[in-house]
Amino acid sequence: MKIDKNFFLGKKILIYGLGKSGISAFKFLKKKSEVYLFDDNQKTNQKLINLNQLLKKNFDRIIISPGIDILNCKLSSFLKKNFSKIYTDLDVFYSIYRNNSIAITGTNGKSTTAKILHNALIDQKRDSRLIGNIGNPALSEKKISKKTFFVIEVSSYQLDYSKIFTTKYAVILNISVDHIERHKSLTNYVNAKFKLLDFQTRHSFAYVKKNDNQIIKRLKKSNLKQKIYKVDTSSINKTLDQLNNKYFTSEGNKENLSFVLRIASKLKLNNTKLIKTLNNFKGMKYRQQIIFNNKNLTIINDSKSTSFSSSENILKNFNDIYWILGGIPKKGDKFKLSKKECKNIKAFIFGKYHKQFNKIIGNKIKLKKFKDLKETLSEVFFEIKKQKIKKNTIFFSPAGASFDIFKNFEDRGNYFNQLIKKFINAK
Repeated sequence: MKIDKNFFLGKKILIYGLGKSGISAFKFLKKKSEVYLFDDNQKTNQKLINLNQLLKKNFDRIIISPGIDILNCKLSSFLKKNFSKIYTDLDVFYSIYRNNSIAITGTNGKSTTAKILHNALIDQKRDSRLIGNIGNPALSEKKISKKTFFVIEVSSYQLDYSKIFTTKYAVILNISVDHIERHKSLTNYVNAKFKLLDFQTRHSFAYVKKNDNQIIKRLKKSNLKQKIYKVDTSSINKTLDQLNNKYFTSEGNKENLSFVLRIASKLKLNNTKLIKTLNNFKGMKYRQQIIFNNKNLTIINDSKSTSFSSSENILKNFNDIYWILGGIPKKGDKFKLSKKECKNIKAFIFGKYHKQFNKIIGNKIKLKKFKDLKETLSEVFFEIKKQKIKKNTIFFSPAGASFDIFKNFEDRGNYFNQLIKKFINAK
């Protein structure tokens, strides 16, 4: 299928879902196409098309927001009938801009890797834009030139209904069980991630984790055209010797770093300047973020963690760790650390889903349960005070979705920080 700049222009378009990406698509297309809006939530400032009118119209294109699940929404039947017309804002973006871009996906580490690469490009005077699941929606960027380079964080939800989006550089950091409630199976989830590679041409480049079982298995089934680099995440010791940044001590962030180094080399970034960027990197908010550190206590806010796989890398790298978890556990999620690896971990669960968490990890770690996060922290600080251990770590890594109590992981992370301030000041 030939895709040109007119693929979405001058067309009758329905935009379904008015989150950030939906609104940006509307603003981008409204002067160039006949655009109609619809959202399951009728309380919006935008003028929506009436449902009865919508069902009678013959749209050329339907742009669907990432959060929409066509199997579970108001327009489910309509979307199934018109599946061939469904696209995403990333598809619109690709039809207009053919700039060099790198798209990064994976279960864990997407935001961090994208941010580091973006910072590195900016520090080396490149016109880099950080877009997608992080930063601005793809269609909201202004003053784009031929030299503009896009760093795009891409979730499985964004890729799920994409049909034409492709990128010169594609990255799959890792794949573990996630979002099964949406994708229905691990195979579907893997296939969504692999759209990044499936749509690439022979003039493109892909970077994947060398020893990831799900990635390797899917590669064997694929007939891909591009150059594929299998990244060995254990070969970065020389670079680590040059770094003075505690952020890169965990296995997860070492993994992110290994991808950054391989891609930076391909983009011909200056290594001395890159080391400076890495040393200055403070981490992403609520993603394995060190919020307090002295000789006796380190506190890490990892509110972004919604699965066990994202928590395990830190748990393996610290002794005497107080692990605080809670929220809504994800369907099919598994805790892979052995009982031996858990011997220095004390686990504290907050919220109403403690039975589900206990079922998954209770045979490996002794658990204590609490009604809320405040009560949990009270107990944790009490236990630390009793201990004679010189260095303790409080690790807030919920391993569950935040929607049981909080608006999102940012809201959860901010609340944790507020509580910590009170407890630290009360000492």
